[in-house]
Amino acid sequence: MGKLILYGIDLSPPVRACLLAFKALNLPFEYKPIDLMKLEHLSEAYLKMNPQHTVPTLEDDGNFIWDSHAIMAYLVSKYGKDDALYPKELLKRAVVDQRLHFESGVMFQGGLRNIMTPLLVRNQTKIPQYQIDAIGEIYNFLETFLKDNTYMAGEHVTIADFSIISTTTSLVGFKEIDASKCPKLTAWIKRMQSLPYYQEANGVGAAKIVGLIKSKQLTIVP
Repeated sequence: MGKLILYGIDLSPPVRACLLAFKALNLPFEYKPIDLMKLEHLSEAYLKMNPQHTVPTLEDDGNFIWDSHAIMAYLVSKYGKDDALYPKELLKRAVVDQRLHFESGVMFQGGLRNIMTPLLVRNQTKIPQYQIDAIGEIYNFLETFLKDNTYMAGEHVTIADFSIISTTTSLVGFKEIDASKCPKLTAWIKRMQSLPYYQEANGVGAAKIVGLIKSKQLTIVP
């Protein structure tokens, strides 16, 4: 096995999703923090690895992969002892893929990034109510996904759970989850938090981003 290096920042939900996957697979790897404030992601060296200049980026024996969903699928497919985290059976895989696309397009981009980018880049602390409402709708969808499942894509943890927990535990900085309305989602979060590697891989970074959000003294506007 070649040397595995993950480049990222633990404030990033996609990076934390990959950290969860590494820990679940018990894979040895080197973690190299990228300082976005110092624009290290725009350096010539980083752009050669990832011209999209996003985090995370995975280096595997001189090969480079970016996008957390692609990275996790690759790690499980190449290094997993079995396919439990990313099933090979087509129908089961399709459900996992759907959840991954939901996290990427609806949760991360539509829910989190659309608020975080103006907040961090322009210090835009006034958040439209519709964006907060959209987060509530995301929670409702997740509750529905869990209607007949213990985890997001079935009865076992998959990489879909890693993606969704990393973003969910960031979104709560803007809108808390109402346990009375989303009991299954609340229980699922507790199950994920009970994983032996959860706190190191996701808990610490999630607490940092929620703390950052709370420090901004946000105002919800119509």
